[in-house]
Amino acid sequence: MKRTRLSTRKRISDHANELGRLAIGLAESGGHLEAMLWEKQLTALVNKLLHDGAEDDLNASLDRLFDSHALAHDNLADILESCAESCVMSLQEQDYDILLFNVPLLVWSRFSIPAGTIAKGTMQTLKTQLGAHLFSANAKMALADYLYSPDQLPRTFVDTWLLMRELGGAALCNTPMKLDISSLPETNQFLSDARYLVGAIAVPHGTPLFRWNESDRCSRESALKEWVKQGSPCLEPLLTGCAFQLLIADAYHAACRAADMASRPYSLRASVAFLQTTLGKPAETLRAVIGGFHDQRLEEYRIGFGPRDSDTIFHGVVWPLLGAEDETTDVANEVESILRESGIKEVLVHGQRFPFEFCDDCGAPLYPNTEGETVHAELPEQSNAPSQTLH
Repeated sequence: MKRTRLSTRKRISDHANELGRLAIGLAESGGHLEAMLWEKQLTALVNKLLHDGAEDDLNASLDRLFDSHALAHDNLADILESCAESCVMSLQEQDYDILLFNVPLLVWSRFSIPAGTIAKGTMQTLKTQLGAHLFSANAKMALADYLYSPDQLPRTFVDTWLLMRELGGAALCNTPMKLDISSLPETNQFLSDARYLVGAIAVPHGTPLFRWNESDRCSRESALKEWVKQGSPCLEPLLTGCAFQLLIADAYHAACRAADMASRPYSLRASVAFLQTTLGKPAETLRAVIGGFHDQRLEEYRIGFGPRDSDTIFHGVVWPLLGAEDETTDVANEVESILRESGIKEVLVHGQRFPFEFCDDCGAPLYPNTEGETVHAELPEQSNAPSQTLH
């Protein structure tokens, strides 16, 4: 998925150079027919490199284009994502479109948020509800038997491609797939986090993928409403002690981005609810302090929560900038609006530039207080609360 990349000036391979040449050709094409020619060549090379496991070539080309040609970078990133999450497979002389999908859940809890293997019965119920409300009538589906945390999702384009091929083959042949979880990393625990259902669908080539692609006038909004209504009871046993919100299924990378965007306001609202529950006091007794934290540019806003009658910071939330957001984007007002809607009456927005720093001892983010200093977020000692840092 598209992301900020670190500059590299190392000599890159011939394959990486060729990726750059084709991406620039696509970006500078003057018409649809020419663009189709460039895209076909670029897609073929990307697929070859994914098959060969050449992750370094893919990333090297993206890095170079990020510095030199923004539109070509975005075009290459789009094609990389598309090739990593979709393909065409054949069965009994018929072609099928394969799509790796992702269904995000936003979750918060005072306890540990579960991630792990999904029982066989729950898997079948989830597949039934996903098929009924989100995917087209012709879609064959395979679902990974695991509720993923962000730390456990594929980290590279090649890993995503491998998972897509494995799940896609299982969907096409209607065979169960049991995930090998031995290599999955441990899940970091946060107060508010995302979880993911990951699977693949196979549909006859060129036919609808999702319910809202079909001709019965179903919209994404109505599909999501039914999924929330019918899917929530299926997931409650997996998320004991948690509050959660279901998001709509989508292509793998688009769903990840949607979850990243939605998790920011969700984390703020979850934090207010958490503090009210933990402290036993209403939201109007709290104060929120907002500050922009800069490295070479504005990287994120950090929000410190504390009592209105003290400069103490009890809790903190990080609001990272995503996509095209930068210093000209009115993010601070958006954050303030969400806080006030959540019941916070006193919100202080600092205009100063805070350094992009973390605690030297524990690595935790530091949060702004009313005096414009950066401090640790620490709940009162009598509270037995989990980690105070949110995704």
